[in-house]
Amino acid sequence: MPTAGRVWLFDLDNTLHNASPHIFPHINRSMRQYIERHLQVDTQEANRIRQHYWQRYGATLLGLMRHHNTDPAHFLQETHQFPDLASMLVFPQQTLNMLQRLPGRKIIFSNAPGHYMHAVLKATGLWRRFDAAYSVEKTGYHPKPMPAGYRTLLQAERLDPRRCIMVEDSLANLVTAKKLGMKTVWVSAGLRQSPYADVKIRSVLELPERIGRL
Repeated sequence: MPTAGRVWLFDLDNTLHNASPHIFPHINRSMRQYIERHLQVDTQEANRIRQHYWQRYGATLLGLMRHHNTDPAHFLQETHQFPDLASMLVFPQQTLNMLQRLPGRKIIFSNAPGHYMHAVLKATGLWRRFDAAYSVEKTGYHPKPMPAGYRTLLQAERLDPRRCIMVEDSLANLVTAKKLGMKTVWVSAGLRQSPYADVKIRSVLELPERIGRL
């Protein structure tokens, strides 16, 4: 594949910035509280439901939509409120330079809601490095790893999956990408290896030096 012909599909949270210290705990807490209120369950049961649906479907939202008729727009708005987002972001500025040097088109492909995704892109300056951005609303509420979300993006951007490289921290999401014909890059500090990852890196900052492997 010629370098200039590549199209990079980047996940956002825990791929381009570190959401684990502050953002994910905040989202998990907000989701738990939402489930407590709307399903009228206690904290322990709300946590169980949240984790069960995330493990089963790859997204808590999907389980709530399928089993509880939850309105996805309301759920995402309520659970992704960040009055002081900038102070919660852990983002190495070198990422911007790395992306600028990386040849090919670049697209954000995230399970996050649009208002949060665009706030992160603005706060980090990442919006200047991407040609398009797809939130979960833009894929018709078909979150990764559901193939329908990938196909929505590919059709909208008129992309051949064989030209695409998916960069993700979630192995489950890479499995779908690989089955669709994409090259895959797994961002993970763990020791596990997988045939669904063409390249494994600890940080996206390692990407330019590993292009040859793709």
